[in-house]
Amino acid sequence: MRVAMEVRDRPVRGARAATASETIRAAVFDLDGTLANTLPAISKLLVKVAAEQGSSVTARQAAAAIGKPPGPAFGRLLGRPEDDSRVQTAISRYRELFAYEVLCQGPQLLFPGVTAGLSALRAHGVELAVATSKTTRSAEALLDVMGIRDLVGPVIGQDMVRRGKPHPEMVLRAAERLGVPAWQSAYVGDTVGDMRMAVTARMEPVAVTYGVGTFGELAGVAGTRMCSSFKDVVSVIAASRPRPAAAMVGAQPRRR
Repeated sequence: MRVAMEVRDRPVRGARAATASETIRAAVFDLDGTLANTLPAISKLLVKVAAEQGSSVTARQAAAAIGKPPGPAFGRLLGRPEDDSRVQTAISRYRELFAYEVLCQGPQLLFPGVTAGLSALRAHGVELAVATSKTTRSAEALLDVMGIRDLVGPVIGQDMVRRGKPHPEMVLRAAERLGVPAWQSAYVGDTVGDMRMAVTARMEPVAVTYGVGTFGELAGVAGTRMCSSFKDVVSVIAASRPRPAAAMVGAQPRRR
């Protein structure tokens, strides 16, 4: 499958007028730092697990590892190869503690406006999916406890692809599962890697500035739409998606 394609120039900020060729029919979302405000809890957990393996990690170092697959993340934090026994032990320990340290916070983990925003996008006829560096099981569990699992369709985790972020395999699979061409889809995330992945996949790159990446870093990826809130995300995507007839609203079942 060819994934590296020329991407047309796009304005960086603001909603655009929808045309037949630019209609966004699907939106694929990152999870941590985009839908879920898990960054403080995950950062704290990474520091704790690294300490158990004898490595002193700062909160800033832990935050920089968030969003990466677990092998590279703990390999970097512990300063060891990904297949090192301490890295594998740390990954297992992290997954063991995740429910107690993170999932227990439930709906409080949602960023403001996410539930209403996802519902609004569905009302506009936009197909929704999640593509994340988490395992599928972990992502499903997080979506469930936050109460938004039924608002999105397919969930593509790290374990479902051969090559994780920033390779576009994950988002291309999500678009395929939704039955929408990649070029009629948007990917919404909070890191430079997310935006580069979207561009490579020929998706519309939509960045939220309340996650890991800074405004300057995210805006450095050509064509990225900058959003300071989830409400802005909805505005950018919905403006490129004509509202369906009233009879069609909510008619399509979510794809799992």
